[in-house]
Amino acid sequence: MPTHAYHGSLSVVVPVKNEQDNVEPLVREIAAALNGRAGFEIIYVNDGSTDATQARLDALKTEFPMLRVIRHRASCGQSRAVTSGVRAARYAWIATLDGDGQNDPADIPALLDTLSDPAQPANLELLAGWRARRNDTFIRRLSSKIANGVRSRMLRDNTPDTGCGLKLFARETFLELPNFDHMHRFLPALVLRNGGAVVSVPVRHRARERGTSKYGVHNRLWVGIVDLFGVAWLQRRVRLPIIEADSDP
Repeated sequence: MPTHAYHGSLSVVVPVKNEQDNVEPLVREIAAALNGRAGFEIIYVNDGSTDATQARLDALKTEFPMLRVIRHRASCGQSRAVTSGVRAARYAWIATLDGDGQNDPADIPALLDTLSDPAQPANLELLAGWRARRNDTFIRRLSSKIANGVRSRMLRDNTPDTGCGLKLFARETFLELPNFDHMHRFLPALVLRNGGAVVSVPVRHRARERGTSKYGVHNRLWVGIVDLFGVAWLQRRVRLPIIEADSDP
């Protein structure tokens, strides 16, 4: 079983910025996907939206009592939004997904089943969604493929798709990791650096139906490559101790 045991409760963290038209359908999908589970909460982190995102979220609270909303006064970026949600979470395991509706919440139970599988590594601390069939434009698929290839060769994180927003990880592990802008792109490498195991799980990927993407070639590819050197530097300087059993009677 994983180092941090899963006891059936889950916090779902969704960072959003200007996603007013995606809020309600996605909240409904998450609630439906987890209906019948022992306990779960949905934490939306509104990262400085200037549209009706906050109003839509507030209106949903009565119908969905498990919905909690955190609001950043000004935008701080996706990684900081995820961190705000993880810090506020009540449960030991966190699922994240993008707020644009391209991740399918129906894949969350499959991640939980993998987590509970006794055949998985004992130190499993991150399950990363793998969008084997991307539903994006050619240029986005190409930039992602290049960035994933460069990252994989440099960091050796054995993860085919670190850009997928759908992930499942131990809250305690996440809070132990170095925290910086764009860190969400490098979670597998950071978890491995910390001594945890990472498993990739194929998940669905849907076309964006509403709203506009916050990422283009510049902030998908070149910014990620700049950060890559910082993560490689962190990897070279880690020393994980091997704790020996106490020999005292």
